[in-house]
Amino acid sequence: MTAGPAGPAGPAGPAGVTGPAGAAGTPSPWFVRPRPTGHPARLFCFPYSGSGASAFSAWPAAVADAEVCPLQFPGRENRLAEPHYGTYENLAAELTGHLAPRLDRPFAFFGHCAGALPAFETALRLTEQGLPRPERLFVSGQPAPHDASSDRMLTMTDDELRAELESVVRGRGLTPRPDMIDLGMAVLRRDLAAARAYRRTAPVAVGCPVVVLHWRDDPDVSLDQLQGWRRYAESVEFHIIDGGHHDFMNAPGGLLRLLASWR
Repeated sequence: MTAGPAGPAGPAGPAGVTGPAGAAGTPSPWFVRPRPTGHPARLFCFPYSGSGASAFSAWPAAVADAEVCPLQFPGRENRLAEPHYGTYENLAAELTGHLAPRLDRPFAFFGHCAGALPAFETALRLTEQGLPRPERLFVSGQPAPHDASSDRMLTMTDDELRAELESVVRGRGLTPRPDMIDLGMAVLRRDLAAARAYRRTAPVAVGCPVVVLHWRDDPDVSLDQLQGWRRYAESVEFHIIDGGHHDFMNAPGGLLRLLASWR
């Protein structure tokens, strides 16, 4: 699980809010990038705990021929005034209706760290409702759902969480101002409460191939800790990417090549 600042505009700030709600083209707060034209596929990106869609601000507009679609959860950045989603199950239930109009072409999900868990829950929800499934579920630096309760951040003190958050901010080349950290902590506490409430005691088949990404220099999550994902799909691939736990935000070439592989 990763901590990240998620204030009114985040470290880099989301772009204009556009996207579908009940019909294609209807504005939706869940999508922060204007929809490009001509892309035959989509990659929906789920932010990690304490962060928002701006975690993907350095990513390109498209990976191969797939439009990059960062998701904006309620209770952070430009949705800071909205009620928090509460649980991953609630999040998936609400998100599904907003996703449905954008599932008119092949798509994949990407979730880093705790963001992989609502990505997984949303994929399950799509199947339950008879909607199209992802072509791939990419999970990065996150143990499988039935192992999620072992995350070290779930037992960290406020002082430890604040230090973690400040480290992430510095890693993005920013100065961790006290007001920014205070706001980020408020978001992070609510996100961690949702993570603590999440309980999958046994694997559940997700109905699509799973691609598990391990960061070679990740001090928090080992390759062994990711092996539980093998029980979630008939097809499960493992890939090791050069870099540390937070390097996904910089969209390194190794990551982008893997994300392009399903196309």
